Amino acid sequence: MKNILIVGASSGIGKEIAKQFLNLEDYNLILASRSKPDLEGDFQYRELDVMGEVDLDLPDELHGLVYAPGSINLKPFHRLNEEDFLNDFQLNTIGAVKVIQTALKSLKNSKNASIVLFSTVAVGNGLSFHTSVSSAKGALEGLGRALSAELAPHIRVNMIAPSLTDTPLAERLLSSDEKRKANAERHPLKKIGTTSDIANAARYLLTDESAWTTGQTLTIDGGLSVIR
Repeated sequence: MKNILIVGASSGIGKEIAKQFLNLEDYNLILASRSKPDLEGDFQYRELDVMGEVDLDLPDELHGLVYAPGSINLKPFHRLNEEDFLNDFQLNTIGAVKVIQTALKSLKNSKNASIVLFSTVAVGNGLSFHTSVSSAKGALEGLGRALSAELAPHIRVNMIAPSLTDTPLAERLLSSDEKRKANAERHPLKKIGTTSDIANAARYLLTDESAWTTGQTLTIDGGLSVIR
């Protein structure tokens, strides 16, 4: 039985990843979030706010860790203040640091573990109004690449960089048919990403199917970053 910790599993992408693993045999899920996920199936729940102290009761061996909390704080640069940048950095990067450090002994004990972090397509592409979240997620990608070197060969670390995905976090950006259409048109595939699109990539990175993959950022973005 493999133990998987998913932080931020109460909604959006984290919840979809949990759903997919609940349907797989040989996995024991530990879900950590501020509120208990509304999911059917057997899992362990840990109440956790990553902006505060991280204290998780984890098994001796942990085979996978997903850090899914994130923010979409889109404002013109001149309207952002220091607190905006600090909050995004605390949630997206420092939260991941605290969780990984807490779980590190259990991850090392498994001898073959995978960490999955979530970046954004905006890190590799200049997008207006993304300065705060791009700064935080860019730091997270740097953290992930450095950890992939430091923790090899027994722990793999990879990142996923989605474009706009239909989640509660993006609700304000997709709140009307007009907004949905306009955002879909920005992508070469002419549609908005789904939580399943992203969770499928996370599942690949967490399983032995990606046993020779580490230090990578998978950009799942409907072609936005590379097709003109």
